Amino acid sequence: MIHYALTFAYGCFGLALLFNLFRVVRAPGVTDRVLALDTMVINVIALLILFGIDEGSAMFFEASVLFAMVGFVSTVAYAKFILRGDIIE
Repeated sequence: MIHYALTFAYGCFGLALLFNLFRVVRAPGVTDRVLALDTMVINVIALLILFGIDEGSAMFFEASVLFAMVGFVSTVAYAKFILRGDIIE
């Protein structure tokens, strides 16, 4: 039964990644693209966790935490660049 739930979740998050990719390409503004990229990071984290559940390995959970930290820092840096035009003051 868990196999069917994981397959359904893979499909949902994969479809969400495709929609986010479309939003990154066709967004009207830069802020919409940043938001879509941040949402893509969240979806990739969910896929890593699902793959960790599927494989039964804790390594993927640690990778998802590292990916979350890098995604957060990059989103904050890009938002700061949009607001001020400079990342490092």
